[in-house]
Amino acid sequence: MFVDQVKINVKAGNGGNGMVAFRREKYVPNGGPAGGDGGRGGNVVFKVDSGMNTLMDFRYHRKFKAKNGGNGANKSMTGRSATDLVIPVPEGTTVTNTDTGEVIGDLVTPGQELIVAKAGRGGRGNIHFASPTNPAPEIAENGEPGQEVSLSLELKVLADVGLVGFPSSGKSTLLSVITSAKPKIAGYHFTTLVPNLGMVRLDDGRDFAVADLPGLVEGASNGVGLGFQFLRHVERTRVILHLVDMSGLEGRDPFEDYLAINKELEQYDERILKRPQIIVATKMDLPDSSDNLQTFKHQLAEHVNVDHAREIFPISSVTHTGLTELVRRTADLLDTTKLSDMEQVGDKTKEYDYKPAETSDFHIEYDKEYESWVISGDKIEKLFKMTDTEHDQSMLRFARQMHGMGIDAALQKAGAKDGDTVTILDFSFTYVE
Repeated sequence: MFVDQVKINVKAGNGGNGMVAFRREKYVPNGGPAGGDGGRGGNVVFKVDSGMNTLMDFRYHRKFKAKNGGNGANKSMTGRSATDLVIPVPEGTTVTNTDTGEVIGDLVTPGQELIVAKAGRGGRGNIHFASPTNPAPEIAENGEPGQEVSLSLELKVLADVGLVGFPSSGKSTLLSVITSAKPKIAGYHFTTLVPNLGMVRLDDGRDFAVADLPGLVEGASNGVGLGFQFLRHVERTRVILHLVDMSGLEGRDPFEDYLAINKELEQYDERILKRPQIIVATKMDLPDSSDNLQTFKHQLAEHVNVDHAREIFPISSVTHTGLTELVRRTADLLDTTKLSDMEQVGDKTKEYDYKPAETSDFHIEYDKEYESWVISGDKIEKLFKMTDTEHDQSMLRFARQMHGMGIDAALQKAGAKDGDTVTILDFSFTYVE
């Protein structure tokens, strides 16, 4: 099954917890603090796998979580850092933050890596909190939480040449005779339901990839037919082969079909029409095709909004007429055509630093149901998660951090009174003025 759009959730590993420990050895009085640091958690990394050509692997597996770092130990030993979670993705995958709509990166080069969720650092052990006034601190940090991000993955097929045209214009048949691909071919519309890829190899050693895209219809850019789902795949092609059925068997006007498809491409992305486009007149082995082609050429010459420099190649995929010339001309165009917006995608961000949109460090509101003041916010919640609640000195340090952030004053201003309950995440304590 071909899958080219999925939504997933990724969670980087938390850092390991620091430890409260003291050096206790014979003949070493007052050994001092010896609690080690926690290890770093694992990042979540996307890596391009050239062997993949669909996002099918993500259809039933949509949650990915890297391992947490190891906790610190006594004798100042640091916990083990976790290995990164490497997730293979196919070439041509665009990664977007689902919540913000921000494009994180474009993965188009084999082996290219992108860190999409950064791991938390390990918490510090009590060896870092010793001071002249507190030489034996019972203070340690829990590990920093790893980033958690909701992502949208969109696959845009990487092909040098894209075949576009109305349904039953001969795209699948052409692909089957110029490449070794075996797309489904039948005498009804929308035979092709997913993009098909094939490789063309010339006698002179040149080769290029061709994508047969599902048939477009008028209104495709607005969601009509199947074309809207696959127009994105045209974005990455350098040359477009525009197939026009010249047989007239369906009672359609070839020139009107030609204009309609170009209009849909322009409405989807006007840059597409600036790329080299070859008009491929198909089904030339049928009786009326030659006359229809002459009429098409006259209409093309008279139409002021059409690029007159576009070449027309009459072909017949059944008799193989004109295929050699078409393939060679396409290869020549590829040799001289570069896609400017594709030249930079491989050098895009290697690491994504997700920063949730937060207007302030904390937010206070009163929960009438639980009769408690609730403090929320990314910064204060992160500080609390990194606080070792099992030791009084760590909690006193957290209280000082809250005071420094202005939370005490904000609670008092909001109307909190001595003895009120204050809640942060799942932890509650009593407010003291």
